[in-house]
Amino acid sequence: MIRRAAVIGSPIAHSLSPALHSAAYEALKLDWTYERHEVAAAELPAFVDGLDKSWVGLSLTMPLKEAVLQLAQEISWTAEVTNSANTLLLAQRQAFNTDVDGVVTALRRAGFAHREGFPATVVGAGATARSAVAAVQQLGAARVDVLARRPERAVDVSRAAESIGIELHVHRWDDLRYLRAPLVVSTVPAGAADTLVPSVASEPGWLLDVVYSPWPTALAGAWQASGGRIVSGLEMLLAQAERQVELMTGLPAPTAAMRAALPTTHV
Repeated sequence: MIRRAAVIGSPIAHSLSPALHSAAYEALKLDWTYERHEVAAAELPAFVDGLDKSWVGLSLTMPLKEAVLQLAQEISWTAEVTNSANTLLLAQRQAFNTDVDGVVTALRRAGFAHREGFPATVVGAGATARSAVAAVQQLGAARVDVLARRPERAVDVSRAAESIGIELHVHRWDDLRYLRAPLVVSTVPAGAADTLVPSVASEPGWLLDVVYSPWPTALAGAWQASGGRIVSGLEMLLAQAERQVELMTGLPAPTAAMRAALPTTHV
């Protein structure tokens, strides 16, 4: 029987997940298919209930990362503390957050390492910021400073930090001294961080920008020009997809084949 998986969300046409997963299945010699489906949050329960036994798993993007938790029978620790899941294994309705793995792996592959207990900065306070907070703790950070355009709406990221057990402080968007941290993770959409460009310090530390198109972003370009190290969101996308492949297939992800499926203009 052909096995099936898909990425779902809204909008979904831009997703690179089909290319990554299809390349993995081909390299692993699996007779699997991977699709994309436009699914709104209100449509999610009916969509999942309508899948037959040929379906193995789903990748989930916005606006489904919180809604899927209501359908899960088992929730991984990272998905629980971040209140966000991007992967659902259908047989036992298990939910996972591989975005955390994506950030950690992307930075480690690029060479990031720092003495335990360093401060990190997260730009943004949405769902991806919650994953970034969990990731920087795994990398050894003891404190996270969040730059939020609306600090009053940072309740969820503060709650995630409390659950994880990491010190977190929320600051106004223009409190730019925190861009001097050894590690900065920007989780905001393309263009949103452009106003931070004039405040990039000379010889900054590391920046992972979750945006990958256009690349480099204005912030990443300024960061690199000032002597800092930058990591593209495409590296995060690849790493989180690798973990999804492993969860769905039970096999090691074929990294080289998956990387070859990425747009060469961004890597």
